[in-house]
Amino acid sequence: MAELTEEVGIEKRKSRINSSIAVGGKLLTPAPTSPRSTRSPAEIKKPLDDILPEEIVPDRVGDWRNMRRIIAEDPEWSLATVPLLNELVIKQIVKNFENKSDILKDLLTKHQKKVLSQISTDLPLKVTALLIDDEGFWERCCRARWELCEISSYGNSWKRMYFEKNLQQIIELFVPEKSDSDELEDTIALSTNFIRKLEIKQLLPPLASVSKGPDFDENSDAASDTGDELESDHFNFGPVLKRLPFLEEFHLTYGVRDCGMNFEWSLFQFTAKDCLQLSECIAALPNLKVFRLHRSKVDDEKARVLISHILDHPGLIELDLSHNIIGDRGARAIGKFLNNHSQLVKLNLCNNQIRVAGAQAIAHALTKNNLLQYLNLRLNRLGDEGGQAICRALTKNRTLVDINLSSNELAEPTAAILSQVVIQNPIIRTLDLSCNRLGPDGGKQLQEGMEENKTITSMDLRLTECGQEAEYCINQVLHRNQEADREQRIKDSQSINEEFRKKSTEPQAAHRFQLPPAAVIA
Repeated sequence: MAELTEEVGIEKRKSRINSSIAVGGKLLTPAPTSPRSTRSPAEIKKPLDDILPEEIVPDRVGDWRNMRRIIAEDPEWSLATVPLLNELVIKQIVKNFENKSDILKDLLTKHQKKVLSQISTDLPLKVTALLIDDEGFWERCCRARWELCEISSYGNSWKRMYFEKNLQQIIELFVPEKSDSDELEDTIALSTNFIRKLEIKQLLPPLASVSKGPDFDENSDAASDTGDELESDHFNFGPVLKRLPFLEEFHLTYGVRDCGMNFEWSLFQFTAKDCLQLSECIAALPNLKVFRLHRSKVDDEKARVLISHILDHPGLIELDLSHNIIGDRGARAIGKFLNNHSQLVKLNLCNNQIRVAGAQAIAHALTKNNLLQYLNLRLNRLGDEGGQAICRALTKNRTLVDINLSSNELAEPTAAILSQVVIQNPIIRTLDLSCNRLGPDGGKQLQEGMEENKTITSMDLRLTECGQEAEYCINQVLHRNQEADREQRIKDSQSINEEFRKKSTEPQAAHRFQLPPAAVIA
């Protein structure tokens, strides 16, 4: 009887242990004790302390058909990830924007920004040109097409930058008589109101070039050396420029970049027909202010044709004909241009072939011109006679602020007249005389003249052999003039600063503080 009582007590304790054992993180309810136990007498008599949990787990937890389980197909799914209705609508608008772009005007501003931040940058220009003004969208378009995007060169406007660089790329890759002109026509029609500056770095000639020069064999070395092998006309700017009424700057180079082993002289020819067509185009642009035609083999005849067409141009203020082959006859035409009713402020004739006669023609024009402020004659062949003519003109001219006479074979006689120029001319601020053999005597004369000068703040005397002592003394004078100029600018800006302070009586936070418009910081 005692043994039976002990067995019943052990079974009860096992039942309580089974009720507290968790399997898979859930409490299990032990199955009811069967009247017919399947355990052997040896297992029943086993001490409680020796019983393992695996042995205590009941054989049958429950019928799976009576249990309820929920298994999600997506383990990350939740109600929080369901998109809002307006987001679904915006996504659909972005998807079909090319065909339903007019809907953009009917959206709220915040929704417009979302659409413009998601639409593709490869959309046709006919869809986006007149519809979208958002700078963020055009910035994405620019950065998607070009690695270098210097927006400061395009008036800080991404849209203007995109249209100007896009038209530039089309023209640079256009092959006359072969390329499809429909793309060019469509682009110009959409770009008319946005083009302010056009910079063309290469022009491709037609593939089928007709020989117009001497009768040289195609593979003749003589033809290649003379450069007269082939003459081919390039892109005609007439139909393009007349449809760009707001064009203010036009930079142009007749040549091919990265031609490699396909080099031919015809790729770098600026023909007479090219010159005539271009001159007529420039004359028909009344709003053009800057014209730059460089590295294009412009000779005397072509320069004369160009100047004859722009002689009475009403708005041109900067002319750059640098790195060409203009000689004395072309320089005479430019002198006539300066004598006329031109509005020219800046003239660049760097790296040409101007000699004494051309320098004298330009010097004569400087004595009468009262608008030109910047003149660059670097890398020409003026010599002492031409240099002296320019210097004599500078004693009378009262508008030139910056003049460059470097690398012109100037010597001591020119330095002697320059010493008088720096004394008598109170307008010049910058003077470049580098790479001229002025010599120690010329340097001494310049030093004596600079001691009486109070306006020149920059003078380049590198490689002039004028002596260390003269250079040191001149640099001291330049430093004195720079300090005087800075103090004068501060003094001139005080009146504007005072007026600004009167209007800005309320204190400003540090991050909102603004300097006066003419403030000078020492």
